[in-house]
This record gives sequence, C-alpha cells and structure tokens, in this order.
Amino acid sequence: MTASYRVAKPRVLERRFDEVGSTNLPLASDEIHIWQRQLRCDRHVIQTLEGLLHSDELARAARFRFPSNRDEFIVSRGTLRRLLGGYMSCPPEELRLTYSQHGRPQLDGLRLGDRVEFNVSHSGDVIVLAFARARRIGIDIEHVRTDFSTAEIAERFFSLAEREALRKLPVEQRQAAFFTCWTRKEAFIKALGEGLSHPLDQFDVSVIPGQPAALLATRPDAEDAARWSLWDISVPAGYGGALAAEIDSAE
Repeated sequence: MTASYRVAKPRVLERRFDEVGSTNLPLASDEIHIWQRQLRCDRHVIQTLEGLLHSDELARAARFRFPSNRDEFIVSRGTLRRLLGGYMSCPPEELRLTYSQHGRPQLDGLRLGDRVEFNVSHSGDVIVLAFARARRIGIDIEHVRTDFSTAEIAERFFSLAEREALRKLPVEQRQAAFFTCWTRKEAFIKALGEGLSHPLDQFDVSVIPGQPAALLATRPDAEDAARWSLWDISVPAGYGGALAAEIDSAE
C-alpha cells in the first residue's frame, strides 16, 4: 500500500532584533522563525553575549588564533543562547547544549516534544538562525564567490539531474544557480542532521533561476521528498540562503 501524506506546510516568519525582545518568545507549532544579524558587533554587545557562554564555550573561543574569529564565535553562540532562552523561558546561561555525532549542537536533557529545534549558519559577515518546535530544520547561507570553479564542484558532488539543469543554463547564470543549488542542498542535509556524510547526489533540488525552492526527488526512498519543504530566505546582496524543514505528514 502506498503511503499518502497530509501536508501542513509551516509558516516561515522572519524576525528582527529591533522588533522583538529576548524573553518569553512565542513560537507556535506551525511556525518557523528565522533571525539574521551581522557578526561584526560593537565591543559592548560582544561582552554582553560573552557573559551568556558556558566555560567550555569560552575555552573554545579562546583557542581561535585571530581575535576576529573569536568575536564571531561569541556573537554566534551568544545570540543562539539568547534566543533559545527566550523560546524556552529560561536564562540563556543555564541552557545545556550537547553535540550530535556529526557535531550539531542541540538542547540537552529534554524530550523531543518539549524542546525547540534550531539550526545556525554563517558566511562572510552574516549569521542566520532558524527555530521550530518538534520538527527537524536546516538553514544555510553562503557568500557568493567567484574565485573558484563551481562547475568542477557541481560535476563532482551534484546529482545527475542538477548537473544537467546547470549545463543547460546560459553561462552568465550558472554561478548564481550553483549557489542556489548548494544552499538548498546544504539546508536539507543539515535538517537531516547528517552533514556532508549524506551523499549530495542522492537527492535533487530545483536549480533554475526563478523556480521555487523545492526538493524534487530523494533516493533510495522516493517518498522522502513528500516529507520535506524548502524555502529561499531573504539575505543581503551577494549572498544566497535556503531553509529546509519537515512538514506534517501521516499515512
């Protein structure tokens, strides 16, 4: 018997730090919240966020060779803790984070249905964070670069359908299309929680400019594609970004 799915696509809401406070943040089960900020912050902001970190995170920050990388880590992790504290109605510094076998941070000591799922990505000077309840999510942002051969990377890692779609595009569109494809694929494998251990050629995403973000096919289980949705996210000029999330389904 073939499984059928009842699709309940969640609402994606982009939140702004100057519009919403950091305590008791509401997050409905049918919502996904996206936050975005620059990693370069004033010194007093960095010091405030540093005060939210655990000792192991402070030790990790201290190991960075360059002060700029240290500050970026503090802003990234401190912002994550600040927002998680708001969603969990808990002091940010009291949250316990552990890591999966693939290095993904997650809340410790809570049942799946009680915790907030989250994912973080940063590139260049921008960080994006996504939050949801009881659904796997992944987010990716990439600074669009022109100093390496995207064609070679696509031929090595992308699926046959994606490679063929890229080849058919005018040359001047291929660079942007590559990053569109890459961010959508990265968001999906991050949502799976497997990182780059999941073969990138085992699923197809839409790559044609102007085509809605979509997970077109999954292998070996073709029905997996119906369990997920993709979105493009608003990012600054010169960047590409995508979100992936489970959608409600039932047999």
